[in-house]
Amino acid sequence: MTSGAAEGSSLSRDAKDALARQPVSAEHCRAALRAGLVLYGSGEPGASGAREFRTQRPAVARLLWSLLDDRKDRPIRRIPGSRLRRLPTYAIDAGPEQPARRPSARCDRRMELRAAFLACGSLSSPARGYHLEFVPGTRAAAERLSALLRAEGLQPKSGLRRGRPLLYFKNVDAITQLLATIGASHAVLHLEDVRALKETKNRIRRLVNTEAANVDRAASAAAAQSASIAFVADAYGLGNLTPALREVAELRLAHPTETLAELGRRCNPPVKKSTVNGRIAALARLAARLGDRNASALARR
Repeated sequence: MTSGAAEGSSLSRDAKDALARQPVSAEHCRAALRAGLVLYGSGEPGASGAREFRTQRPAVARLLWSLLDDRKDRPIRRIPGSRLRRLPTYAIDAGPEQPARRPSARCDRRMELRAAFLACGSLSSPARGYHLEFVPGTRAAAERLSALLRAEGLQPKSGLRRGRPLLYFKNVDAITQLLATIGASHAVLHLEDVRALKETKNRIRRLVNTEAANVDRAASAAAAQSASIAFVADAYGLGNLTPALREVAELRLAHPTETLAELGRRCNPPVKKSTVNGRIAALARLAARLGDRNASALARR
């Protein structure tokens, strides 16, 4: 990173360390990786044209150093952390090298994207929400990186942070696609595990909430049914009902919390839930008629 900023979550640090240790055999891929690290991990070149690469991950610093042809003349310098930034920063004189044009080969594009993540990328812990970002050191580097991402079918969002360009993703599918593209398989598996766990928890939560809502609705309906039947018993008399209605009425009053299906199994002979529901509805209509009749009688008085 050009500013030595904090590296973010442990997942981000682990992903970078794993990527930095992955061997790259093809010389053109090594060249793309080296040039990308210099471009995205360095600020504007100084008056002499030299560029300084900085990172807080020693594995990333060792990776760039191993890719340099004249590594003996450009040792890794360790800069102690400050009071605000306790982690040390590792710096390398990266020279003037930078990619002249965007690579046309897919493998070289992906090596440069890997370099961008190693140099100026950060991956948040999924517990805080899905977020992967790049903070390149220059606007030109940000524009180049955005074009490389779009070439892979990824559409980053952009913004500014303290005057520096920012490219980021919040969609987990885009993040996992990008991590898979640059070879961060361990991070992909971790995100998929977290996503599966979250989806399972959400599904269980929805089922529990649905079941609780169903129980509440059933309890409210049973209470209303019991109230209607009690009114019929007082105003009309359960003995005046047909045997089928009287049976359901007595069962509901005796078992106020049971479901209609459970009441149906108690009938003699057992009947279906729909049959019990029809009889309960008939009792409710009778209660309504009796209520209207009582209201009319009171009005005539």
